[in-house]
Amino acid sequence: MSELLGWRAATEAALYGPGGFYRRPEGPGAHFRTSVHASALFAEAVARLLCRIDEALGRPETLDFVDMAAGRGELAAGVLAALPGSVASRARGYAVEVAARPEGLDHRIEWLPEPPVGITGLLFANEWLDNVPVDVVEVDSAGVPRLVLVGPDGHERLGEPVSGAAARWLARWWPLPAEEGLRAEIGAPRDEAWASAAATVGRGLAVAVDYAHTAGSRPLFGTLTGFREGRETTPVPDGSCDITAHVALDACALPGGRVLSQREALRTLGISGARPPLALASTRPAAYVRALARAGEAAELTAAGGLGDFGWLLQPVGTPLAGLLVDVPDHEEQ
Repeated sequence: MSELLGWRAATEAALYGPGGFYRRPEGPGAHFRTSVHASALFAEAVARLLCRIDEALGRPETLDFVDMAAGRGELAAGVLAALPGSVASRARGYAVEVAARPEGLDHRIEWLPEPPVGITGLLFANEWLDNVPVDVVEVDSAGVPRLVLVGPDGHERLGEPVSGAAARWLARWWPLPAEEGLRAEIGAPRDEAWASAAATVGRGLAVAVDYAHTAGSRPLFGTLTGFREGRETTPVPDGSCDITAHVALDACALPGGRVLSQREALRTLGISGARPPLALASTRPAAYVRALARAGEAAELTAAGGLGDFGWLLQPVGTPLAGLLVDVPDHEEQ
């Protein structure tokens, strides 16, 4: 039998090792659809947020935008294209990704394996933390949470009881009742990854957008799953599929951080999904059709039960959160 590993180690190798899923030339966009791929409105909204940060920082000489887990640089390119000229002339784009730089990417975007340090502006991590590998635990017949081990074919068995820092994280953020079969994902590696990414912001804002859950609404059987060619599938750590799990964003939040839904965040950035007035159809039919298409795209980005339920973790650094997103007071913390 092949060696069994914890899900964190197995996922790390399957996604990021030699020949791993995220090193494939087609990119993640060939396997699943994020908000970035759903509509250019998403990049426009992020560009609008970057402009607000620019104003809050007093229009610095250079304004940085960092796209974490950039895929093939789609968001970074979209944000730079959506900026008004007065801001675009000072903007610098960075795409952070393990894969090689794609051909034809905007020359203004620097391709990096790690985020630059001391940026002034916005670090934006769209669906990054859900791909930071985590261990999975399951409660055994005696009511004890144990590490779940997995083989390259997806076969699982229970390992040792959870102990040490992992047990402390579980007790603090995802306490499990002593009922056989209940599962959780140990999110400590994501907390550490987010703290490290946010620390690269000198002044501005760090934002993480992801599938999320918070205390009081943790799923009973965990969220580990896979995606391949646009379909959800059984997670198998052999490099053939994406392996992902929802993020405990409240655990990731640093002091001063705030979690909103994507619906709330995008509406404050002018993306509401409201239909255009019907009168426009008779006076300017072409404009009505364009506005109706945009409304449909906005509705998908803000839909309940879909992309609108994603969490946005907002982490201000050296600037108040209030004013960057309307109706978000800067004194609230998670």
